[in-house]
Amino acid sequence: MPQSFGSLHCHIVFSTKHRLPQIEAELQPRLYDYIGGIVRNHGCCLVAAGGMPDHVHLLVSLSRTISMADAVRVIKANSSRWMHEDVGQRDFGWQDGYGAFAVSYSNVDSVKSYLANQVEHHRRQTYQEEFLELLRRHNLTWDDRYVWD
Repeated sequence: MPQSFGSLHCHIVFSTKHRLPQIEAELQPRLYDYIGGIVRNHGCCLVAAGGMPDHVHLLVSLSRTISMADAVRVIKANSSRWMHEDVGQRDFGWQDGYGAFAVSYSNVDSVKSYLANQVEHHRRQTYQEEFLELLRRHNLTWDDRYVWD
């Protein structure tokens, strides 16, 4: 039987509901580890993660068997449940939408570096500015009425 191969790296970005600062620095490594387990359970790999109290960046190597939308759905649903039940943040929630941006294998290291330097990056730019810049860089159009929730 012929084999199928895929190298599908994706930079996924989403914020907490209303961009509330609910992910404390001490919690971030635990959250990223938990998300890593979620993606592994679906045949994917969390290559890198970074973020701030109000949003996360994930570099995910997708498997051939799950769509981007399904991957984000299971990541958000399961991590939100973990935040409620295990961390005790009953009011925690993720925004409804997300950004997903293709990353060529040759750019994986630069995206990993970008994710690792989120604190420094956000001394100069807000999450909203960063997200809109990502949309522009990837030539996407948007309606301001529906970008934020």
